[in-house]
Amino acid sequence: MHKFLRAVGFSQIKKRSQLQQLLVYSVQTAEERLYTSGEGDTMYAQYHKKFGDNFGITIFGEYDENNRFTMEYYYPYGKGLCISSYEDISVERHAEKESYAGICDDIKVGVSLIFYLQNVISYLKLKNANRLPMKGTSLVLSALSDQASILLPIRKNESDKKKTTKATMTRNRLLAAARQGDEDAIESLTLEDMDMYSTISRKILKEDIFSLVDTSFMPYGVECDQYSIIGEIVDYQLTTNKFSKEEVYQICVNCNDLIFEVYINKMDLLGQPEIGRRFKGYIWMQGFINFP
Repeated sequence: MHKFLRAVGFSQIKKRSQLQQLLVYSVQTAEERLYTSGEGDTMYAQYHKKFGDNFGITIFGEYDENNRFTMEYYYPYGKGLCISSYEDISVERHAEKESYAGICDDIKVGVSLIFYLQNVISYLKLKNANRLPMKGTSLVLSALSDQASILLPIRKNESDKKKTTKATMTRNRLLAAARQGDEDAIESLTLEDMDMYSTISRKILKEDIFSLVDTSFMPYGVECDQYSIIGEIVDYQLTTNKFSKEEVYQICVNCNDLIFEVYINKMDLLGQPEIGRRFKGYIWMQGFINFP
């Protein structure tokens, strides 16, 4: 059973027979069907079945020469609604199946952002046509979560917000320069990190860590596309899985100036989301690459 199946409203799927019925139904009633040629006489197929607003299940498999479909894997998905990054992206195949991971080095995040690629068929079509690597792509991120809570916001006035925005822009410029080998930028970033570490170490003795750290984005666990995040809630809505009738939150989060949608079962979210409050949880990151 997929760990994040409950994130899109299927917490009651406990048996293999239940899952098999769900997957067969998803293939038979899929709203979107995508195909591309594979090696030899095989043909890859990807089916998207929507079970609510912008979320559902994806099934990937192949047809053989006798036109018989064999499922290779499935996964729950959540659709992103806005472009998260314009940085260049590289894609690598997973070892055990025809699925792919994307890597994006966005300076806003501070780490190499690794995500599970949603539009595999589009990528394979370009790969078969020898049109890769391709420049000018954009990335739409989304995430599924199975454990999260809502935190109160840090109180900030307009002056604090302007100061934070200015500091972020300055840091991004320094990071971009450091990437190009600018020694002055590297030294400035090192001194800034040392000052920040010293300030937090002093304040944490008397203050709560979540009153000092506004947002964070950190790798979580042993799988490279899962993260622990704290982000500001920009927008949210409560939707219902049309099949299971379970309620699912769709929360738009701003995390380190990276904006993406997070989908989580209402039962797994502690607290009431509101615009301006913060989302703290563990996520599985997915991405849709917009190819020009």
